[in-house]
Amino acid sequence: MEYTTELVVHVPRARFIELFDDPANLPRWQPKLRSVEPVHGTPGHPGAQTRLTYERGRGTLEMVETVTRRDLPYAFEATYDAKGVHNVSRHEFHEDGPDATRWVAHDEFVLSGFMKVVGLLFGRTFPKETRRTMEAFQAFAEAS
Repeated sequence: MEYTTELVVHVPRARFIELFDDPANLPRWQPKLRSVEPVHGTPGHPGAQTRLTYERGRGTLEMVETVTRRDLPYAFEATYDAKGVHNVSRHEFHEDGPDATRWVAHDEFVLSGFMKVVGLLFGRTFPKETRRTMEAFQAFAEAS
C-alpha cells in the first residue's frame, strides 16, 4: 500500500525544521507517544535506530525507527518496523512562500501475517492517520 499526503504549514521552512527535528517536541504533536528510546547511533541521523512506544487502544504499539536519509531542510527518510508492519516514510519540505512550508509525505507499507488482514479491512485508515499526525504537527507549529 502506497500513498502521498501533502499539507501546508504556515511557518517558514527554517522554523518548521527546527520544530520537526527536535525530539523533545514529539510529545507535543504525538500525544499517544509514551516513550522514545535511542537504540543505536546518533538520533535523527542516518543509521540511527530509536524505539518508539505508543498508546494504542488498551495496549501499546512498539516500533523501531531507522533513519535512512537526512537532508534537512529538504528531506528526511526513515523506516518504521513493528510486528507485521514495515513502513518506508519519505518526507519532503518545500518553501511555499516566505512564511509557509509544504510538507509532502510519501508512505509505503508492507504488511505480513495478521497485519495483512488488518490492511485489507482497514487500509483506508492508514492515510487518514498520517493526515491526522501531520495536522497535529501543523497545529503545534503554527501555535509555537
